[in-house]
Amino acid sequence: MPRITVTARDGETRELDAPASLTLMEVLRDENFDIEALCGGCCSCATCHVYIDPAFAERLPPIGADEDLLLDGSCHRQPGASRLSCQIRLSGEMEGLRLTIAPAE
Repeated sequence: MPRITVTARDGETRELDAPASLTLMEVLRDENFDIEALCGGCCSCATCHVYIDPAFAERLPPIGADEDLLLDGSCHRQPGASRLSCQIRLSGEMEGLRLTIAPAE
């Protein structure tokens, strides 16, 4: 179970244990962070946008075409950091992951 650090939109930072095999979106939703996730993880809305600490970028699966297209439509995209949390399945290799929830669109 990797330990991750999440910075919410209001600037509050929390460390939490994130069950491996869940998506990052599921963990954020279950921990009551302010993340809409309107599509429920189907990669069709971009309301689970997060910024991943660049130090962890290589530990994540590569960004897919659908995810990239959705992020292109975001006013808050940060190249190299923006990801959709529904597309990141947690694993032990993500120990220490740091992320910030992106502003709402």
